[in-house]
Amino acid sequence: MALDHYVSQVHLKRFYSPALGELLYAIRKSDLKRFTPNAKSVCRIDEGNTNQYLSEPRIIEEFLKTVEGRYNRAVSALESGNPDRHSIYVVSGFTAYVLTCSPAAIRIHSVPLRGALEMATQILERTGEIPAPPSELGGGTLTELLESGKVVLGIDPKYPQAVGIASIFQKIAMLGNGRWEILVNDHTDCPFFTSDFPVTVEAAADSSVLNWIVPLSPRIAARMRSGSKRSRDDTNFDFRGFSWDRRAVTRHQAVEINRLLVRSAEDTVFFSDDQAWITRFIAKNRHFRVDAENFHGPVAGGVGQVSRLAILPFKRA
Repeated sequence: MALDHYVSQVHLKRFYSPALGELLYAIRKSDLKRFTPNAKSVCRIDEGNTNQYLSEPRIIEEFLKTVEGRYNRAVSALESGNPDRHSIYVVSGFTAYVLTCSPAAIRIHSVPLRGALEMATQILERTGEIPAPPSELGGGTLTELLESGKVVLGIDPKYPQAVGIASIFQKIAMLGNGRWEILVNDHTDCPFFTSDFPVTVEAAADSSVLNWIVPLSPRIAARMRSGSKRSRDDTNFDFRGFSWDRRAVTRHQAVEINRLLVRSAEDTVFFSDDQAWITRFIAKNRHFRVDAENFHGPVAGGVGQVSRLAILPFKRA
């Protein structure tokens, strides 16, 4: 049985602590327990990349061979201000993989599917194509039972993963043909964190667009604004729509980016330098996570659904 890493070890190794050697600091949001793992021992699931919905269940592993071996070179290229199409592909590919195969991504992408299924169920019930629920459920329509939480429509988590894997090259094209900012953080008392979901969403000036911020090392992060929908078909990866600039962040900006990274983490936050303020900072920002929200409204001929990603409050035990 394969232990598959949903956050690549090459990424986590860049956050190793100079004080610990080949280890990094970690704090769990769920219980604030601290530990010092190596990259191999975290962010992994038995057969996490095996998906029987696909004709080649392990095909994502072949994709990762084109990303992980070139990750360090890609980060160095961005850090030196020399992004080329290879480094754009690798960083976009790393991001697309996290947004597809991590437990957080699978959970998030299940929400629109569940919303669409519930909407279809309600339509079928209104047209009489679904029988009335059994009396053992306490009466009421299926729609009422869904709204009360007495009935829940399950989503096989492997299904949204399969959809994501099948479209991963389109996601790379969307990311790689966007506008990037290479964020340089030289504040040694506030290096960038990473996590078990090392991407965060950030509201953009255009409310219909989200920026993605991806920490690549304690010093470098990439802010990505996705390209247009036309770029989904640009899978020859010339990245003709790519543009970028490089910006040094203030300490305040570094803190705000770390706040978003902590809030977006599914459970575990990793960092390279054990500063006195970090535990309190994580404790203050642990009751959040990235989630999807479904909005239903009338469209021509029926009802439509729009789903939106956001960092939302999430109360932990």
